[in-house]
Amino acid sequence: MYRYDPFDHQIIAERVAQFRDQVRRRLSGELTEDEFRIMRLQNGLYMQIHAYMLRIAVPYGLLSAAQMRMFASIARKYDRGYGHFTTRQNIQFNWINLQDAPVILDDLATVEMHANQTSGNCIRNITSDEFAGVAQDEIADPRPYAELLRQWSTFHPEFGYLPRKFKFAITGAAQDRVAIAVHDIGLAVVKNAQGEIGFRVLVGGGLGRTPIIGSEICAFVPWQHIITYAESIVRVYNEYGRRDNIYKARIKILVKALGIEEFKRQVEADWQFTKDGPCTITVEELNRVAACFSAPAYQPLPKSDAEVAAYRRDNKAFSNWMQRNVKPHKVPGYAAVLLSLKKTGIAPGDATAEQMDAAAELAERFSFGELRITHMQNLVLADVKQSDLITLWQAAKELDMDTPNIGLLTDIICCPGGDFCTLANARSIPLARAINERFDDLDFQHEIGEIELNISGCINACGHHHVGHIGILGVDKDGEEWYQVSIGGAQGNAASLGKVIGRSFTFAQIPEVIARLLQVYVRERFEGERFIDTVRRIGHDPFKDTVYATPVADDEGLQTPDYALLEKGVPYDMPYYSPRF
Repeated sequence: MYRYDPFDHQIIAERVAQFRDQVRRRLSGELTEDEFRIMRLQNGLYMQIHAYMLRIAVPYGLLSAAQMRMFASIARKYDRGYGHFTTRQNIQFNWINLQDAPVILDDLATVEMHANQTSGNCIRNITSDEFAGVAQDEIADPRPYAELLRQWSTFHPEFGYLPRKFKFAITGAAQDRVAIAVHDIGLAVVKNAQGEIGFRVLVGGGLGRTPIIGSEICAFVPWQHIITYAESIVRVYNEYGRRDNIYKARIKILVKALGIEEFKRQVEADWQFTKDGPCTITVEELNRVAACFSAPAYQPLPKSDAEVAAYRRDNKAFSNWMQRNVKPHKVPGYAAVLLSLKKTGIAPGDATAEQMDAAAELAERFSFGELRITHMQNLVLADVKQSDLITLWQAAKELDMDTPNIGLLTDIICCPGGDFCTLANARSIPLARAINERFDDLDFQHEIGEIELNISGCINACGHHHVGHIGILGVDKDGEEWYQVSIGGAQGNAASLGKVIGRSFTFAQIPEVIARLLQVYVRERFEGERFIDTVRRIGHDPFKDTVYATPVADDEGLQTPDYALLEKGVPYDMPYYSPRF
């Protein structure tokens, strides 16, 4: 993975010293909170309901074991023993004292980490495929390009005060696993007819108040010019993006207002002056950075392991884990393994200090000392010998990180919501727990198959509800929390935005609403058809009609779910779930 050079170390040390003095002046009263706000946001520090929240950057989701242990240390020393992994492949700590923030940044610098540009109107942490470098469908490893873009965008003097925050996502594989279509700039590695590497560039995607699927601005930008082309995009946005209205300040609004053809014309007019300038990537520079991502010392191994195959036949729990949490690897004899952070009863994406320490140890034992964070809020060990899978599974079980639900109903994306965030209209974490408890039957989940359920506590869409097969959005109605439900959203190569099915629901009604949606799916699906495919084939109306056919119960003492009835398409009610924060 990328290692800091002397310049990186110096600039991070100077930034920490600067912030330490800013915090001193805030604590002494020399700075008001309004004056301090922009300074703390530039260092990833938010003020939330209970305390400050610190968001730490994890560039393209890649971590060393030492860095994961640092997270565990921060959780113990400065937080309440846990951290929250986010859809930006970052980590957040929600209980930070202001005086501790510079000390934490000092600690992070010792393992080559920081919190720069995890907030503010700047280019945020660049996300990428959690299977980069090991995926069988990979065209080229995107990590060297992600690192070059990170270096270019960090403290860029022209783009330190954009109209609004700006997000990149980059994939090097045939299958998009990082949702490039809903980012300000989405990059996909492609090859042209001559076999040359370049990028398909999408622009103007995003979620939030105005969800939009990005538009293709260029089908092929040679890799040498991807920074200069991106720079021209951001420059046009910086000049013409709206600063008079925070709700219309994102690049997606500008692209929509101008139209993609006019926006492209302006970008390429600017690009003509810069495309062969200092930001052009040379072969030497690409090779220098790519060397940081060289393949580990893989051993020559057979394509499969007989002992693992036999154990899988005889052990259903292990077989389920292999099916959902173990992914193919481009090197024979290896596999990529997902450690689930979605155990029932735990906030999705949360990990304790003990789990983080243990995950670091697993990385050292089984995966060359590296981990990845997924934008689905799980962890990955990318380079595991197949012969080690049984031992790894047993270790993951002891850590409660073995839940075989990756890609299933309870693999929920969830923002912190109203329990922590000052922007939220409603709670997300207790709702995710209620849904998980309602459907905490792995046989049922495996029978239902792949389905993505995303929860956001407000319209800012940190939970990516717009692109969930089922999306849930917290809304405010006369000071009370309610939830809108949408279906038909999707990320990936066939990205789409969900459509709200109708009027909103109370907290207690939501699990029953999901049950009714699933009833329609089970009744109408073709063999092997996913939920999203059934929605696209039959439309929203059958789902809406079933959900609203009879009132959804909202009181206590209702019957326990009967999954056999669900499979027959018979509706049932749910026991009331009373969250305790």
